[in-house]
Amino acid sequence: MTKNKGKARQAAFRLIRWTLTVLLLVLGGGVAATLIGSLLAGLAAAFIGLWFLFALFVFYFFRDPNPVVPATPNVWIAPAHGKVDLVDQVDEPEFMGGPCRRVSIFLSIFNVHVQYAPAASQVTWVKQRSGQFMNAMNTQAATVNENVYLGLESLENPGEKIGVRLIVGMIARRIVPWVNVGETVQRGERISIIQFGSRCDFYLPLTAQVQVKPGDRVRGGETVIALRG
Repeated sequence: MTKNKGKARQAAFRLIRWTLTVLLLVLGGGVAATLIGSLLAGLAAAFIGLWFLFALFVFYFFRDPNPVVPATPNVWIAPAHGKVDLVDQVDEPEFMGGPCRRVSIFLSIFNVHVQYAPAASQVTWVKQRSGQFMNAMNTQAATVNENVYLGLESLENPGEKIGVRLIVGMIARRIVPWVNVGETVQRGERISIIQFGSRCDFYLPLTAQVQVKPGDRVRGGETVIALRG
């Protein structure tokens, strides 16, 4: 699954270049002259050291391993890495058209933050909603926080819908979808990235037989979330 491969690394390089530019402007200006000409010269070295640590963390955070996508038929796989902390039934009229099952996955800053297509499908809905920046550890963040909602219609079972809602948190302030309405994706292909800690809600038909429970850790593009009913 090579579609959108490398985009996470490109995002990392952009962020590192931007912070390096800021650092060089600071150290190359009057601040640097003041620091170097005083007892606080060591602070300049500290800034550089902190930037290197930040750069290493950015490369770690934006890592993008190739998932081992299961070939098992009639399953939906996890759209994100993280910890399942809610499995319930909700009413989702926007895309699912009513009651559906929801599996909510919390992503800490230590999880991979690339998301994957849960099934072979066509993107038929992309909607961004502004909102708050509540801590994503709170399951209520899904209802009030800024988010991007991707609606997918199955290529394996025509007429079947699933939804992936990407939700920001206190730290995660940017969601970058890599797919547009009309595109088709295969199971396990990369579809988006959320930058820093956040949450992903996965909506499924009521007939889905959910295979995970709160507390389970899942791997995006690999873990079977549910079976078709």
